[in-house]
Amino acid sequence: MPAYWIAHVTVTDPERYKGYQALAPAAFAAHGARFLARGGAADNLEGPAFDRHVVIEFPDLAAARACYASDAYQAAKAQRDGACQVMVTIVEGL
Repeated sequence: MPAYWIAHVTVTDPERYKGYQALAPAAFAAHGARFLARGGAADNLEGPAFDRHVVIEFPDLAAARACYASDAYQAAKAQRDGACQVMVTIVEGL
């Protein structure tokens, strides 16, 4: 059964965030990820507002968790830290 990362992001330091953008795709590819939504028009109806919304599909919950815990993603995340406000949730699909 698929699983999803749902991320809400507001970039506060675009130059530093480029380090994340350079490294993260390899981590996602290594875990079978497929982007379903990334940025684009969005309506914030409830809760805190973020600039970008991302939905990433993984083959299963184990792959989604393994991606986040991987050395490759943690290296990308280190580049992202301090460059944005972010909320990431992993959820099992139906």
